[in-house]
Amino acid sequence: MKTADRIINRKNLDITERFFRRMSFLREISPEMKNAFLSEKAVLLRRAAQITAEIQQGERKGYKEVLDLSSGDLHSGGIKPITFVRQVLAACFYPALLQDDSLPLDVTQRAKRLLNECAGGSVGSYTDSSGIAKIKHCVSKFISRRDGGVPSSPENIFLTSGSQRALMIILKLLVQNEDSCQTGVLIPVPSYSSFNMAVVSQGLAMLPYRFCEEQGWTLQVEELRRALGEGKRTCNPMALYICNPGNPTGHVQSRESIEEVIEFAAEEKLLLLVDEVYQNCIYGEGPEYYSYKKVLSEMGSTISSAVEMASFNSASKGFMGECGLRGGYMELVNFDPAVMDYIHKLFNTESCTVVAGQIALDLMADPPKPGDPSFPIFSEVDITILF
Repeated sequence: MKTADRIINRKNLDITERFFRRMSFLREISPEMKNAFLSEKAVLLRRAAQITAEIQQGERKGYKEVLDLSSGDLHSGGIKPITFVRQVLAACFYPALLQDDSLPLDVTQRAKRLLNECAGGSVGSYTDSSGIAKIKHCVSKFISRRDGGVPSSPENIFLTSGSQRALMIILKLLVQNEDSCQTGVLIPVPSYSSFNMAVVSQGLAMLPYRFCEEQGWTLQVEELRRALGEGKRTCNPMALYICNPGNPTGHVQSRESIEEVIEFAAEEKLLLLVDEVYQNCIYGEGPEYYSYKKVLSEMGSTISSAVEMASFNSASKGFMGECGLRGGYMELVNFDPAVMDYIHKLFNTESCTVVAGQIALDLMADPPKPGDPSFPIFSEVDITILF
């Protein structure tokens, strides 16, 4: 065989090997990811993008634009960002602005304090995997203030790139090995589609429970028992996901309802995953908002010290509306120290949370107060729930 032919054959063999290596990789993709489904929302968003592109290309339709009402993205809906938030962010990302006398004093003071917590005084530096310590303290104080003095420890606070990321990390803890019974998570219907996809992608089983629409989307323990009983036939139920205030239903659980759910979780030894990102989105007359942690703390030591709970909040919702900054946190309650070690390990496998998101959480947890230079403008936002 000529040398040139050997080179060509070797080249073809290399291409073939690379091809089969790729095919082998495709075959080895986890079945959990293969089972992950594309939500109806994602399908609609794709179609909306196609229609928008067609309009931009001059195609005539019976309308001029497509309005996206599929998410709580305030800024994409035309709501202006909060001046104080953007001023602090701007000063942190471009510290030369700290010499600008046009910025209010509380803005420059906050920006300097935040920069002092960053390595090298720069938001471009890595932070601790669970978040900047001072911001965790700030979030902890916010939680305690919200709950009327119920203690909150910064050691139990984890800052994440959005609350969804925190939920994903906790779900990883629930995944069993291949020889074990599949883990199940009780999930409300209707609920936030992205969380459902996250559950499936982790190889967990969704155990749906339904609200009572006729009674204002109330959550009834009898329905939880039904869902749990059915789930036990095929999997090992370990967690109960709650969204309060509800998305997309908008319901707010009463204190009595929360107590019933907590008692149910205690009885069945279920981990409570409580999504509370809409806690600052309650308007008009209706039920008062109670955090699950506050109610849990007042239920007696037998339950209050036993029920394990992870609660989540975000700078994407509420008065902030900073969806793109990716700032969320979770607080863990009653977790065993050994389990906490594993959670820290999970966080250490990833890089730190986006610093802009951490700053947003600090501003959400400690906004301008009466007497601060920025308060008059800030008070134009509906923030009555904060004070």
